[in-house]
Amino acid sequence: MNFTSIELGASIIFAIAVLHTFCTGYFESLAKNSVRHAGLWHLLGEVEIVFGFWAAVLIIFISFVDHLGAAKAYLNQRNFTEPLFVFAIMIVAASKPILHFSTQLLHGLAKLLQLLLRTRSAPILYFLTLGVTPLLGSLITEPAAMTLAAFLLRDLVYRHQCSKALLFGTLGVLFVNISIGGTLTNFAAPPVLMVASTWGWSTAFMFSHFGIESCLAIFINALGATLLFHKQLIEPNESHKPTKIPVTVIAMHLLFLLGVVVFAHDPILFMWLLLFFIGYTTAYPKHQSPLILKEALLVGFFLAGLVVLGALQGWWLQPLLEMMSPTAVFYGSLALTAITDNAALTYLGSLVTGTSPEFKLALVGGAVAGGGLTVIANAPNPAGIAILRSHFPGGAVSALYLLIAALPPTCVAIAAYRLL
Repeated sequence: MNFTSIELGASIIFAIAVLHTFCTGYFESLAKNSVRHAGLWHLLGEVEIVFGFWAAVLIIFISFVDHLGAAKAYLNQRNFTEPLFVFAIMIVAASKPILHFSTQLLHGLAKLLQLLLRTRSAPILYFLTLGVTPLLGSLITEPAAMTLAAFLLRDLVYRHQCSKALLFGTLGVLFVNISIGGTLTNFAAPPVLMVASTWGWSTAFMFSHFGIESCLAIFINALGATLLFHKQLIEPNESHKPTKIPVTVIAMHLLFLLGVVVFAHDPILFMWLLLFFIGYTTAYPKHQSPLILKEALLVGFFLAGLVVLGALQGWWLQPLLEMMSPTAVFYGSLALTAITDNAALTYLGSLVTGTSPEFKLALVGGAVAGGGLTVIANAPNPAGIAILRSHFPGGAVSALYLLIAALPPTCVAIAAYRLL
C-alpha cells in the first residue's frame, strides 16, 4: 500500500475530525461552564463546523509539507457542486409556501386515512412524514426531502416536550429512510449519482434492483416508529388555521424548486436560480418567512469540508474495497459509510476496474443502508441536524445516541436488501 506523507497526514486529520463529531456535546458543555472562552467552545461544538474546521487544518498542513501553491492547486481540483446544491435546495425547499404546500398535502392524506382507520391524526401524520416524504427524495432529491421532513417533524414532534427515545428514535428512522428513499431513481441519492453514469445505471435499473426493497424497508421503519411512539405524539392544534397563501405564489416556488432540481449538476445555473429566488422572496415578502440562510451555509460548509478531507482517503479505501467479496463489500461499505460520506465511498468504488455486477450492487446497497448511522454518513444528514438540533438537550445531537437509534432501522434496510 503506497502513500505519501500528505495522504497519511490527511487520514490522521480525517480520523480526528470523525472523533470530533462524537465530542460536540462535550464542547457545548465546556461553552456553558467557561464564560471566558465560551465562543470558541461553542464553535467547536457545532457539528456543521467540524469538517470545515479540520479541512482548514489540512490545507495549512499541505502548505507546510509542500507549499502554498500545492494547497491552492488541491482546492481548485475539488468539485464543490454537491455542497452548493445542498445549500441552494435547502433554502428553496424550506421556504414558507413550499412547507405550506407539503403540510397541506400530508394533512389532507392524513384526514382521509383517519376516517378509514378511525384513529388520532398525530400518529398518521408522523407515519406519513417518515414514510412518504423520504420517497419524494427520489423525485426532488434527498436534500430537499430531508429539509421538508425535518421541518414537518419539528412542528409535529420536536417543538413539544419529548423523551430522549422519541428525539433520537425519530431522527434515526428519518436519516435511514431518507438515505434509502432516494434509490428509486438514478439522480436523487448522492451515492447513486456518483456511479450511475460510470456504470450505466438508469432509473429503470435502480427501481428494479432497489425500488421494492427500499419501499418495504421505509414502510416497516415508519410503521415501527409510529407504533413505538404513538402514545407520546401530541395532536396538532386544529383551532390554529394556517395563513392562506395564493396558488400563484406556491406555483412560483414549486417552479424554482423544480429548476434547482433539474439543473442539480450545473452550479452556475442553479445558483443563478437561487439568487433569482431570493430576489423574488424579497420583492414579495407578504407570504414569506425568513429564509434559512445561516443553516444552509453551515451545512454547505460541512459538506465542502468533507469534500476536501475525503479526496485524500483513496489510498486506503480503494485497496480495501478491491480485496473484498460482494458480501464483504456490502457490510464493509455499510461500516465505512459511518466514518466517511457514502457518496465519496461509492465514487472510490467506481474507480475499481473489473468489478462484477454483484460487487456494484453490494457497494451501493451497503452505502445507502448505512447512510443514517452518523451525521457524516449521508450528505442530507447535516441539513436535518441544522433544522432540529436546537430541540435536543444542550442544543447538541449526541453521535452515540444517534448511532444507537439508527441501528434498528438500518437492520431493517439490511434485511430488505440482502433477503429480498
